[in-house]
Amino acid sequence: MIAEDSDATRMMLKDIVVTSGHSLIAEAKDGIEAEEKIKSTKPEILLLDYSMPKKHGLDVLRDMEKTDETKVIMITVSDEQELIHECTMLGASAYLVKPFDSDMVVKAISYAEDS
Repeated sequence: MIAEDSDATRMMLKDIVVTSGHSLIAEAKDGIEAEEKIKSTKPEILLLDYSMPKKHGLDVLRDMEKTDETKVIMITVSDEQELIHECTMLGASAYLVKPFDSDMVVKAISYAEDS
């Protein structure tokens, strides 16, 4: 599943996910929609933008049930160690910094699958 408010970035991620042989079960443009779709689709992997309208990606991550089997890959423009640490402590399996390329996304997905 991809939760990203930028249409261009979401489309790019969708192309990378599908081209790398994974299926995409849902997309969301804001944090509220992301939470609804996480609950209804229970994705194995979630590419979650840090900064989204209606509900911040970090808040979505924070509010996810700890028993949820979804592996989360956080996406943001910041590479601040404090932010990376906070996301990891909240359960993120991997972290992507924009701009990223397809290899970085595929590696993050593989890492999340193996974690």
